[in-house]
Amino acid sequence: MVNESEQPFGVRPALLLSLILCCAFTISSRAQSLSLAGDWQFQIDRNDAGIQESWFNKKLSDNIKLPGSMLTNGKGDEVTIKTKWTGSIYDSSWFFNPRMEKYRQPGNLKFPFWLTPGKYYVGPAWYQKEVTIPASFAGKQVELFLERCHTETMVWVDGKEAGMQNSLVAPHVYDLTASLTPGKHVITIRIDNRIKAINVGPDSHSLTDHTQGNWNGVIGRIALDAKPRVFIQNVQVYPDVAKKQALVVVTVKGTVGGDCKLTLAASAFNSKTPHRVPAVNESFPLVDSVATQQLTLPMTGKVQLWDEFNPTLYKLLVTLQAPNGQKQQKEVTFGMRSFKIVGTGFTINDRPVFLRGTVNNCEFPLTGFPPMDEAGWEQQFKTAKAHGLNHMRFHSWCPPEAAFKAADKTGFYLQPEGPGWVNHGTSLGDGRPVDRYMYEETNRMADWYGNYASFCMEAPGGNEPAGRNQVKFLTEFIHYWQAKDKRRVYTGASVGNSWPLVPENEYMVKAGARGLSWVNAAPESNSDYRETVQKFNVPYVVHEMGQWCVFPDFNEIPRFNGVYKEKNFELFREVLAEHGMADKERSFLMASGKLQALCYKNEIEKALRTPGLAGFQLLGLQDFPGQGTALVGMLNALWQNKPYVTPKEIKRYCNAVVPLTRMPKFVYSNDEKLTAQVELYNYGSGSLKNAVINWMIKDSTGKELAGGAFDKKDYGIGNCLPVGSVEFDLSKITEPMQLNLDISVAGTSYGNDWNVWVFPNVRADHALKSDIYFCDTLDEKAISVFKNGGTVFLQAAGKIVKGKEVVNYFTPVFWNTSWFKMRPPHTLGIYCNPNHPAFAAFPATYHSDLQWWDVVNKAQVMHLEDFPRGFQPVLQPIDTWFLNRKLALLLEARVGRGKLLLCSVDMKNLENRPAASQLLYSLTKYVNSPAFNPTTSVDLKTVQALFSEPSRETWDGHTKDSPDELKPKLN
Repeated sequence: MVNESEQPFGVRPALLLSLILCCAFTISSRAQSLSLAGDWQFQIDRNDAGIQESWFNKKLSDNIKLPGSMLTNGKGDEVTIKTKWTGSIYDSSWFFNPRMEKYRQPGNLKFPFWLTPGKYYVGPAWYQKEVTIPASFAGKQVELFLERCHTETMVWVDGKEAGMQNSLVAPHVYDLTASLTPGKHVITIRIDNRIKAINVGPDSHSLTDHTQGNWNGVIGRIALDAKPRVFIQNVQVYPDVAKKQALVVVTVKGTVGGDCKLTLAASAFNSKTPHRVPAVNESFPLVDSVATQQLTLPMTGKVQLWDEFNPTLYKLLVTLQAPNGQKQQKEVTFGMRSFKIVGTGFTINDRPVFLRGTVNNCEFPLTGFPPMDEAGWEQQFKTAKAHGLNHMRFHSWCPPEAAFKAADKTGFYLQPEGPGWVNHGTSLGDGRPVDRYMYEETNRMADWYGNYASFCMEAPGGNEPAGRNQVKFLTEFIHYWQAKDKRRVYTGASVGNSWPLVPENEYMVKAGARGLSWVNAAPESNSDYRETVQKFNVPYVVHEMGQWCVFPDFNEIPRFNGVYKEKNFELFREVLAEHGMADKERSFLMASGKLQALCYKNEIEKALRTPGLAGFQLLGLQDFPGQGTALVGMLNALWQNKPYVTPKEIKRYCNAVVPLTRMPKFVYSNDEKLTAQVELYNYGSGSLKNAVINWMIKDSTGKELAGGAFDKKDYGIGNCLPVGSVEFDLSKITEPMQLNLDISVAGTSYGNDWNVWVFPNVRADHALKSDIYFCDTLDEKAISVFKNGGTVFLQAAGKIVKGKEVVNYFTPVFWNTSWFKMRPPHTLGIYCNPNHPAFAAFPATYHSDLQWWDVVNKAQVMHLEDFPRGFQPVLQPIDTWFLNRKLALLLEARVGRGKLLLCSVDMKNLENRPAASQLLYSLTKYVNSPAFNPTTSVDLKTVQALFSEPSRETWDGHTKDSPDELKPKLN
């Protein structure tokens, strides 16, 4: 429907001129329509009195520009601590924490849990415009077209009510034929963005303040469209790739009975190879007011198919000749494609396809709503493709038509959802009004966007619904759509691991087959998710994979120069400065970012190694600005690159073709052999014929140590395709060293690589100074050594009290510590100066990399809240940005006349721990050298407090619920 545009009528030049002179609206060159974009009268109805007081009969007192929202026009109320948001606030400690009091003051409001809008308003608002209807509209069907309203609209013409509509997914279209005669009229629209009887859930991304915001307005095309009394109401195209034809279903509506004629003509429009399809004609009688005709369009043997690699599209021109001789034309865009399920995988045109996706949560901070133009969406899809992706899931919302158009042109597979996260105060399948609404909304999605080739998948039940009867409801929902429209495949809802199974799902979007086991096992690349996936006999797409956090990039703040501001980032930056670490913001970003990218690489590769897996959906490629501030993206919420990783780097391990390895570990002793089984993931446009795959091992200087090529052979489409094995004797590596294993497909840009670390199994002894005291407790002897000017190397693993509450893993924070109320881990990796002399005999990197795993994972941290403000740890865990505590795993200081090297890393039981052994060796060598000369003095009592006093600054939720006055009224 919206993807159908009417062809021009023969408007006489004189009439056209008179219309321009008599009204301020434009007449489309492609359809007889009056644009209503521009200035409107406006008034906020805070007391919901407008209907009772007949505001549709009065002139409104304010002005506004449409398309747009109240927020983009600066309308609404000032944001205050009592603003009643649309969304769950799971960590409401900000409202009670004394440390946050200054951020609760007028003029300095800084919410940590999402972005801050310039204004805010939830309730009814009125919009009004005087229009002049031209004489050429007489005798025609006249419709008011309102694209993307939020949410419920009511319309009056000259004070007479014309109806009410409520849709989050499709245009609101009103038949105003009886009301709009030629001449002047006043159109009044009441828009209400409250959650009322129909409750899709306050956290649904179709309306929540966690992402786009609960705006009020109309953001797309606004027009009056004039159509003949007999007109094409709807065109649906059902491609049949196997038969090289398309079934075209045309619905004609009108009030003039008699014989009608339909003509179909189609041609490819974005392909280098021209293809014009033979025209099809059919006559039929229009007896009732509505007639539906089915026509077969033969695409011939020259048909060009649509997929991610060659997104060829056709324009179908439908011409209707009415009984009275009038003609109308509509243009529909479609692609010839077949998206099906075969076994536990998907196929596109009978070729296997693997979905590499990300979740779109409607994050558009500059406007607060999604782009309504193709260019904005094309940029997003092209950015996603530049990172190796081919798929996007729209979490609990459906994008506007422009997104489908752009996805069709760029070749992207979409999964929109029914516009509900029907949870958190509402439920699905329990007889509430939302049950029927989800049926209505998904029907509107099919009517308006069903022809788009990119619309391949759908979760009509949205995301993670609540409800005792949700399984029964979703089962019936799936059956309904299976019977009605087979152009796409269906899953009841996208769900986490604890949601009940819906057996009738055609495919699963489910958690479970995700994550890394690095908390309890050393990193390796042998494992995959087959144990989880093989339990299902339908395609398994991983739900919200990733969620690895990174420290905030405070350089983003000025870029958020639209209707939403990063006041949360301002708060986090100020808290960092209060803890004396303002100079570390860039270092923390870069170090935590490297760890985040490492985790994404290993998790994505684990998915690509999994036999039988159908795809994954990242959460996410981009940051999520709400739910406590979830900095999970390698792009920010504006879809801009972050400085620690490039699209090219990501595309090496996330692409249509990716070399993969299965290695038992990444850290070796030099009395071992590096072994790797090489395999290929190939979901490109076809088989790789006579492919040569090369391998090379380099040292840290880039010098090639070994290399070779595997036998030339063909590789079909699929994953786990065996290539060969690499074996390299490490005995000649006598110093601690990082190596790099690179695998590439000759003659292509496809390649991937892995860092591995080698440590000597035998280390040279060195003489120890007699005045160095090695201990694991700050005992009386250690104190005596300090007094006498000696050196203490204190290995205090398990003995620290101040900081004991901080849980430190090698992997970073999951989603964020606010949303999950400080669920561990609490840190974002480590930061250090790799050139510090303490690491002279250890291959340190300034960020967490796999050689650090044995050192850092589960290591007890020290909370340096009593240390001098400018004190710099040698090895520093990066704390969650909500607290920004100064933490340490390794520090050095002058204590009285003596010197201290204090380490809380476990340095005992070092058998089969080459990295930890090497670090201990390096630290011992350092403390025994002239280079060990700490410059910062710390009072002995401050050091003692680490072993005896708990932290004063700790996280306190203060409450388990949102403040009562901020809770939304739910239905």
